[in-house]
Formats: sequence, structure tokens, C-alpha cells
Amino acid sequence: MDNKVAYVIYCIDKFAERYRLSARQAYEYLARFKGLDFLDECYEAEHTLSFDDAVDDLSVVCKRNGGGLG
Repeated sequence: MDNKVAYVIYCIDKFAERYRLSARQAYEYLARFKGLDFLDECYEAEHTLSFDDAVDDLSVVCKRNGGGLG
């Protein structure tokens, strides 16, 4: 569980970095547009990918759920 939490936090930070958001803004965006749900549900596959790939996937998921970034 600790690895999963650390992974999610790092993904939030990387997402924030890519889109020039604060960590809080990134967290709120990912929560609102189902990115965090995606990371939770797909952790087993996602954590085997690069963080750039994970951020790409988060962008697609959030956009499909109404997000405007990406």
C-alpha cells in the first residue's frame, strides 16, 4: 500500500510539473476528472510504465471525463 501511495503522489507531482500547476491544483483536477480513480484501479499496469506514459494516460482519462488539459 505504501508503494501505491508514493506512486500516486509522484504521478500528481509529475502531472503538476507538466501542466505548470501546483500540486494541490493537480490533485483537485485529477480527483474531479477521475484521474485518481484511474491510478487506483489500474495501478498494477500503470506502475510498470514510465512516469511520462502515466501522465499521458492521466491526461487522456481526464479529458474523456470532461477535463480541459492535455
